Amino acid sequence: MNRRTFSKHALLFAGAAHAQNAPSETYEEPSRKLPVRRFDVVVAGGGTGGVVAALAAARQGAKTALIESKGYPGGTVVEGGTALHSFYNLWKAFPGVQKRQIVRGIPQEMVERLIQAGGTTGHAEMALGYDYDSVCTAIDTEIYKLVVFEMLQEAGVSIFVNTLLAGTIRPGGRLEGVITESRSGREAMMAKAFVDSTGYGDLAAHAGAKFTEPNDYEVCNSIGLANVSVEKLYDFLKSHDALAQYSRGMRDGRPDQLVRLLGKPVGLPPEFNADARKIGMSMATTTVHDNYFMFIKVNYKMPVSPTDRDAVAAAELILRQRQAKAVELFRKFVPGCEKAFIARTSPSLNIRRGRLIACDYDITRSDVLEGRHFDDDVFVYGFHDNAPRLQIKNGGSYGIPNRALRVAGADNVLATGMMITSNHDAHMSTRNTVSCMGQGQAAGTAAALAAAKNCGTRDLRYGDLRAALEKAKVYFEG
Repeated sequence: MNRRTFSKHALLFAGAAHAQNAPSETYEEPSRKLPVRRFDVVVAGGGTGGVVAALAAARQGAKTALIESKGYPGGTVVEGGTALHSFYNLWKAFPGVQKRQIVRGIPQEMVERLIQAGGTTGHAEMALGYDYDSVCTAIDTEIYKLVVFEMLQEAGVSIFVNTLLAGTIRPGGRLEGVITESRSGREAMMAKAFVDSTGYGDLAAHAGAKFTEPNDYEVCNSIGLANVSVEKLYDFLKSHDALAQYSRGMRDGRPDQLVRLLGKPVGLPPEFNADARKIGMSMATTTVHDNYFMFIKVNYKMPVSPTDRDAVAAAELILRQRQAKAVELFRKFVPGCEKAFIARTSPSLNIRRGRLIACDYDITRSDVLEGRHFDDDVFVYGFHDNAPRLQIKNGGSYGIPNRALRVAGADNVLATGMMITSNHDAHMSTRNTVSCMGQGQAAGTAAALAAAKNCGTRDLRYGDLRAALEKAKVYFEG
């Protein structure tokens, strides 16, 4: 059976499995009393934005819980990205535009901690391809997990890893708590305010929020490829006139080393290109170590939303088969990669969007591309993942308004990250890692202030939120 035939069979299997596994009867679970823990703020999801949300809430003095299904924090940053995009405006693409670091605060503090631990390139300026991003901030996935874990502990966050969000408690329609499940059993965690940073919108959906499932992105699983040569990959791309991006930064403690590469298909061997397209492989990678590509991604477009468990089961296998094919391609075509092997994979596939949660404001394409700011901005951002085709006007920034994080119909629930923004072109900016971090700091701060003042998130005065964010070194334009 060839690969194409197998993939077709896998999809048919996914559909059949879903039909076969669809419940044909029901079971009434007996009621029971659950142990209760009480907090000011509960953050669901210890990923890119959730980590920052929990840190921000705890630093405001809130008794904060962070719930994460895996055994470590980090999310897309350590599983699905290639670099952190982006702390800066796109100044290099616009001659005469001032260079500005527009995302600061807790996200920048995390970079500084990573620098101390040897876990990042720092903000390495792009030498080629700077019409896409002005800098490359690459990270070591494992050092990142450790550094972030330690930061959460230092802030006093109650960290519940290996813990699933199983439901919500809404006796009168208002969210009062969540139900968790772990090897220690089921528990109820009560709080005054909640932040959904699950990526999938699990908390908001459990709480009755309105949502859609656009299924408008491919899913992926990235690998770390070891026993390779960064310099030889650079030479390979350049010799085929296929070098689209590169930057130099800290690598294994030495400055001015290659840390990011992107190859364009034009010029590369036709067989390589054809097979790379079949497995959805991008020729973009970053690294902070010699002889290691930190991220090589393969993609797959699911026929249904990645909230479908049975379809995801089929996709997980397809992606891992594609990873194996990716290694074969590097070994066969790229000098210095003849003995390459997979040194890291993500524990599960990564998404760019699951559920789209309805919020009080929906950021538009024009808001992003025209560089609009709002009277309730909670931070500013300037990167677009479709650059140079789509860029923020004149190398500027746009604002993320507080109302864009408030879940519609809920007075104490905030959403962050890939769950907001319905327009695909706008979402190609707001879903990126550093934007998720900024949203996390804003949401965590707002949740903590609302809890302290015993008010809903809509009743929280913007002036109080803005003052707290500025004190925490969040940057605002103007």
